[in-house]
Amino acid sequence: MKALVYHGPGEKSLEDRPRPALQAPGDAIVRITKTTICGTDLHILKGDVPTCEPGRILGHEGVGIVEEVGTAVGAFKPGDHVLISCITSCARCEYCRRGMYSHCVEGGWILGNRIDGTQAEFVRIPHADNSLHAIPPGADEDALVMLSDILPTGYECGVLNGKVAPGSSVAIVGAGPIGLATLLTAQFYAPARIIMIDLDDNRLAVARKFGATDTFNSGRDPVVSLVRELTDGKGVDTAIEAVGIPATFALCEELVAPGGVIANVGVHGAKVDLHLEELWSRNITITTRLVDTVSTPMLLKTVEAKRLRPEQLVTHRFVLSDILEAYETFARAADTHALKVVIDT
Repeated sequence: MKALVYHGPGEKSLEDRPRPALQAPGDAIVRITKTTICGTDLHILKGDVPTCEPGRILGHEGVGIVEEVGTAVGAFKPGDHVLISCITSCARCEYCRRGMYSHCVEGGWILGNRIDGTQAEFVRIPHADNSLHAIPPGADEDALVMLSDILPTGYECGVLNGKVAPGSSVAIVGAGPIGLATLLTAQFYAPARIIMIDLDDNRLAVARKFGATDTFNSGRDPVVSLVRELTDGKGVDTAIEAVGIPATFALCEELVAPGGVIANVGVHGAKVDLHLEELWSRNITITTRLVDTVSTPMLLKTVEAKRLRPEQLVTHRFVLSDILEAYETFARAADTHALKVVIDT
């Protein structure tokens, strides 16, 4: 089969690889129909994720058709149309019983990280009963690919951890795919203001289209003073970091109001300064999280009901043979205006 293989920082190639085989009774083999590229894949290519070793097939998002199942799989059979969760869950360990699937002792984020992933024609899914979701008939695959990772990530790590509430004020720093997914799902809770902050005017225009009440370009606008003007001088109730670099986390520290929450969503590959000399007396909560995908069934229902339209995030489409071009397009988002790319296998 064809697969996108990581060869160390900055190195990748499209190669022929053996088709995966069942290794455990709970496994399923899924034929990928559509996959995508995540910002986390770019972090891997930068060397920010040392658990991903050279030789790994990348990718942790996708939809497909079940080809084969192990003897212990009861919820799925060959021919079933499924959504692949970016998080693998055994459903038995202590962390899974607490709903912290991302810390599953036999799973968590392993696809495209510690085991071969979805940017290929076929993928092996461990603990398939708990790591796949049945796709409703007639569902839009483009929309569903967004439910593998970015929609539950934005919702769980940003909206839920950030305690977004009706009438509250929210600043999302970073208007990339994760930031925009956070924007879409934050609107479930009717905050009074959702302020999007980014360096890219095109992405800010998309954010306004998706429901942001205010947008600022942090490269030229005095963001902190403008946000304080909008919030009676206090700052925002929730500041969501959706990039993963020191400057954007520092901006969140400046934007958050007393009693507010800083919800970190971004993947950080470098140390970040925590300014406790400014925050120690302000009743600030700082949250971190790797998505658990506990919200995926709910999000599937909202997509099926057309209350959430994540297919709006798709800007480019490729076939698997052109995946290197897809990576180049995604990595040069400021020039290409790419948000999410869908790769058809």
